[in-house]
Amino acid sequence: MRWSPLARSESRTVLTSKGAWILASLVVLWGFRPTYAGWDAVGRNITVGYIQIGVDLFLPIGALLVSYQSLIGERTTGSIKFLLGLPLTRTQILLGKASGRFVGVGAAIVAAALALAGIGLVEHGPFGLLPFLGTLVATLLLASAMVAVGVLVSTVTRRTVTAATGVFAYLLVTLFWTQIVTSVYTAITGVPVDPYEAPASGPLFLALRLTPDGAYNVLTNWLLDVGNSAELFHIVATKLAPGVSVNAFVVEAAFDGGGPWYLHPALSVVVLLVWVGVPMALARRIFTEGDAL
Repeated sequence: MRWSPLARSESRTVLTSKGAWILASLVVLWGFRPTYAGWDAVGRNITVGYIQIGVDLFLPIGALLVSYQSLIGERTTGSIKFLLGLPLTRTQILLGKASGRFVGVGAAIVAAALALAGIGLVEHGPFGLLPFLGTLVATLLLASAMVAVGVLVSTVTRRTVTAATGVFAYLLVTLFWTQIVTSVYTAITGVPVDPYEAPASGPLFLALRLTPDGAYNVLTNWLLDVGNSAELFHIVATKLAPGVSVNAFVVEAAFDGGGPWYLHPALSVVVLLVWVGVPMALARRIFTEGDAL
């Protein structure tokens, strides 16, 4: 592949930066949160749950911060002219940039996952290999989705401040996604949404899992076999415990029989792939057809 040298250069840039390893450290430090609720829910697989906890909070932020300057940085320094002078098409340049950033972020996050696995192995003993490997793949899918979003932001903006504002706006929307979805649902249907007793509405539950981190949690909860929800695994398990009321949207708590087919956790893979494909397709169109300078 002609763009592989560019990808290697980008991955080295990420891996030699402090940002990637700060991200990995934060995932480990935040993720290792042993609780009785977590242990009761999944036993020794709480080690896999540590990965979910750390990744859910810090991977979207970290991957965006690492990737949103992939092209805007070249424009700011003027090196975009050199880049466009390489014997590569603009599509190849974009692929090299995105894949290199993904490899850098992916390597850092795999290192964090292995560190948490080592800590969990020492603290709790052996855990399930299949849930661990599945969660690792899901984590890399989430990383690729966030890098794709970051590259798109970098492609559509011309100034670093504008790109940073776009990243902040995205993070703000995802942070308040549950409130946004429930407010829109109530405005459209007239039905108030109480997360303690959520309505059995397929569209509502579908919308709640359409963000990359929501889809990631649904997928990893499925791998941990705790329930069908975009919440963290220990919250889902607590919600489904007899006689417990928790502020959380869990399919099994709202529906009889598991809910409609489109809420199956496996379809979260499709959601993550869409978050990879659509931003990259938009970035390619803008970068190849617009003014790259």
